[in-house]
Amino acid sequence: MQINYKPILPEQKLPIVIIGAGGIVKDAHLPAYKKAGFEVWGITNRTRERAEKLAIAFNIPHVFDNVADAVAAAPKNAVYDITIMPEKFVETLEQLPDGAGVLIQKPMGDFIAQSYEILEVCRRKNLVAAINCQLRFAPYTMAAKAMIEQGLIGEVYDMDVRVTVQTPWELFPHVMVHPRLEFQYHSIHYFDLIRSFLGNPQSILAKTLKHPAKALSSSRSTVIFDYGDTLHAVINTNHDHDFGAQHQESFIKWEGTKGAIKAKMGLLMNYPDGVPDAFEYCILEEGQAPEWNSIALEGSWFPDAFVGTMASVMRYKNGETDVLPTSVEDVIHTMEWVEKAYESSANGGVY
Repeated sequence: MQINYKPILPEQKLPIVIIGAGGIVKDAHLPAYKKAGFEVWGITNRTRERAEKLAIAFNIPHVFDNVADAVAAAPKNAVYDITIMPEKFVETLEQLPDGAGVLIQKPMGDFIAQSYEILEVCRRKNLVAAINCQLRFAPYTMAAKAMIEQGLIGEVYDMDVRVTVQTPWELFPHVMVHPRLEFQYHSIHYFDLIRSFLGNPQSILAKTLKHPAKALSSSRSTVIFDYGDTLHAVINTNHDHDFGAQHQESFIKWEGTKGAIKAKMGLLMNYPDGVPDAFEYCILEEGQAPEWNSIALEGSWFPDAFVGTMASVMRYKNGETDVLPTSVEDVIHTMEWVEKAYESSANGGVY
């Protein structure tokens, strides 16, 4: 089976200025941009030394002490890649040129009020602004989207995201201490992914919990999205499976009236090294027993999905497309449903 699952690259590749030099930049952004042939023109970071190390490793020609200096020197058609923590987004966006292209790291704020502030700045400055919800562009996600859009598995009636792993939160010291850890910094990927396939739900039921022996605000969650009487969508995460690899799992599954798709997210198992992904599908044939097949896809969530988000900003900025999939105008709805999930988790069940 031939499936077009790779992102479309821009006809004109625009120079990139990166704001921030954390681990995600080293492990995902810069390898992805190198793979896509994008030019990283400059980088700035609160600690200049970290920016200089990445500049040497990835041949970035310009390093700056602050955002203002980077903006003042940058080419007029530069696209800005903001990879700092959300509390700094608004003040950073305010310094960008009006009308600039910008890719903002997820989440779009730590709280919904902050999300609306970010949206207001982007609107007022007429920024071509997208949030880096890059799971939408992972190879297995793109492949599943293509198959579903072709009608190969019929009408989707079930979407299941399940993650049972041992997550090394210590690799993310700024995130590890966050008061809204699981929904806001991890499962937000799945909130956004489900919305991208199924649209906004009617309502949501959610619970996120702590581990009794760990100093984390939350590390396990269950979320049920209400789409009516036939369409079932659920997220189940457990980052505390500290019992070896044998029973770990990490997958997205779609079931439809004509078939099903299951994508193994290998990255989350034995993170950050991961294990191989897997993409399997079953198409029902009349008179035949169900049979699962697999497709070998090139690339993975890290770093390949990061090509898709940046490419989409460049293409929209160039006028090559009128669709910006993870625009702030779209992802604000993801943030609203994350907020509703926290409300649901706090309010408890019926008794």
